[in-house]
Amino acid sequence: MTFRNRQEKQSGSLSGKKQEYDFDDKKKEFIVQFSDKKDDTLSLIVLAVLTFSAFVTRFWMINHPDQVVFDEVHFGKFASFYLRREYYFDVHPPLAKLMLAGMGWLLGYDGHFEFDNIGDDYITNDVPYVGFRALPATLGALFVPLTYMIMKESGYPIVTSLFAAGLVLFDNALICQTRLILLDSMLVFFMLCTFYCYIRFYKLRLREFSNEWYIWLVACGVSLGLTLSVKMVGLFTVATIGYAVLNDLWNLLDINRGLSMTQFKKHFFVRALGLIVVPLSIYLFWFYIHFLVLSKSGAGDGFMSPAFQETLEGNVMSLQSYVFLHSHLARYPLRYDDGRISSAGQQVTGYPFDDINNHWRIIPAEGFFDTSRPENDTIYHGDHILLEHINTKTILLTHDVASPTMPTNQEFTTIAANDTSRYNETVFQILINDGDEDTVWKTKSSHFRLIHYDTNVALWTHKKNLPEWDTENLEPKPLKHIPFYKKFFELQRLMISHNSGLTKPHPYSSGPINWPFLVRGISFWTLGDKKQQIYLLGNPFTWWISIGSIAVLVGVVAADLISRRRGVQPIPDPVRNRLYNSAGFFSMAWLFHYVPFFLMGRSLFLHHYLPGLICSYLVAAAVFQFMFISSINYPVSVGLPYKSTSKIVLKAKVDYIAKICCTVLLSIAGIMFIYFAPMTYGTPGLEPDDISHRQWLETWDFHFQTKKG
Repeated sequence: MTFRNRQEKQSGSLSGKKQEYDFDDKKKEFIVQFSDKKDDTLSLIVLAVLTFSAFVTRFWMINHPDQVVFDEVHFGKFASFYLRREYYFDVHPPLAKLMLAGMGWLLGYDGHFEFDNIGDDYITNDVPYVGFRALPATLGALFVPLTYMIMKESGYPIVTSLFAAGLVLFDNALICQTRLILLDSMLVFFMLCTFYCYIRFYKLRLREFSNEWYIWLVACGVSLGLTLSVKMVGLFTVATIGYAVLNDLWNLLDINRGLSMTQFKKHFFVRALGLIVVPLSIYLFWFYIHFLVLSKSGAGDGFMSPAFQETLEGNVMSLQSYVFLHSHLARYPLRYDDGRISSAGQQVTGYPFDDINNHWRIIPAEGFFDTSRPENDTIYHGDHILLEHINTKTILLTHDVASPTMPTNQEFTTIAANDTSRYNETVFQILINDGDEDTVWKTKSSHFRLIHYDTNVALWTHKKNLPEWDTENLEPKPLKHIPFYKKFFELQRLMISHNSGLTKPHPYSSGPINWPFLVRGISFWTLGDKKQQIYLLGNPFTWWISIGSIAVLVGVVAADLISRRRGVQPIPDPVRNRLYNSAGFFSMAWLFHYVPFFLMGRSLFLHHYLPGLICSYLVAAAVFQFMFISSINYPVSVGLPYKSTSKIVLKAKVDYIAKICCTVLLSIAGIMFIYFAPMTYGTPGLEPDDISHRQWLETWDFHFQTKKG
């Protein structure tokens, strides 16, 4: 993958212009460029204006609404859990949520709010929600200058860089998603940082192993690790950089490059260290912090193994009132001291210590299970079962006989496994606290009740010991410790498993084939009495331009390849190299951040496309450059740092047509942004007819529009 590599010559400046060199890998030649200081000043001014505009669009009315919006119910809650140090489970890595928790800590927030429902009020619950939203809004605003700098560092002129940044600036979906307490602003910000650092690193390929070369390599690795630490889809950014690095190494392996195998191995191992070891270390570090902070038992305990739970303060495995279901050969006495008669059956008790007499086999109850389910299948909430005591080969039972210590309660005992005469008395139903029909029963970690089928009573335990048979004190057990790597791998397995299991239908889910064409949005928030709503919808003009640009690029490349096969050279080599190399990198980034979603079985939403959208805007700018800006070669006589086969100045000639087209296109994008802004910010003022006029597609399911017919 080739980018323009500029190296400033220490001497030879002409009329205040900076002399730079660009090496063409394929032609093995240096190309001299000149950049004017006036252009540099203008570029800084443009960058400042873009950055200011980005902050205005992201922070405007950031305090509205003062209620929980869409997935703030999840990520605000997770930040609260961190501040209370209570363990939770989520399918995403921890970095972005730790950043939100850090912001809450700086704001003096103690994590008291639960973020339970969309529409819950922030003001009455004393939540510093504006401060929370300021973090993602700041990172979202920085998308704009980062996009501009990526284009500039890739060798594009100001007008092309401005066009790319303008598309990002006026995108309604990016603004909507990055001004709320959500994760995507962190994800895309670190992704863009990764691209920027890699371009800076690659441009130094003629100064390999210099200090600056190492700095940008490590910076790229750090950014890559941070991207992966926000969401698992950060793997798509890893794939993008991996593709570029492998392509680079393949070119270095070419014998015509003159590198020895020793030198090639050095290149390989340095890149492996910077772009594999460094990102993995960053990724592991944030999970270490995650486990360190979440030291108390919390809402996520039930997802983890009993061994994991026993490392948490206050976990159910260490509390006095929680014991194992236990039985042994000893039997109840026929008559108690108070004269009551027992069944003289096998004792069933609670026992606080691990013991082989705590082991029971679960047997599906005949006549209660769906016959289509496999034998020994997973037990779910609401299922009916029998419990066979392993050591004594007997079945758990309760009946209308008083318990040993509480005459008002029923006795639990067991009967022979082959005794079917009292079958209904051995059937129990599993009811998991807050469970539904899809909730899996975990015998040691689920909060559940055993409900007797025949009498509808529940099994429970208490601190009162049986006389003579149980003299142990039920003291809390000390916390256990398991190595970090075991915690890490257990959590990774569960994250992947539960992420793939998010298949429940959602009214606003959509497939990836629809995303580039903006077929469907997402309703984030509504306020019915005032007819206000926040609806995640991109700027139709910029989205359709970006996907159209990708189609144009594919057509141009296909036509060029076919023409060259027939001996026709329709595109000059410098322009062709730029199109294939720079636009090719952006296109691969788009593919890697888009195509994998077609392979996923989980529910997907429009916001999953936002990293790919940014990449498509970079492609659109590269196509804009190809269509409106020509490159002209001028002979020049200057000293070059190395022997070259030609001495050519490559200067981009920006015609007025390019500036006019950029102005017109971004003006239309700005108008479209303002037109859909009420849906982006949730501002009042739109009448039902106004909402209906903005519903360009039937699939945009806005609220409060005029009913048709």
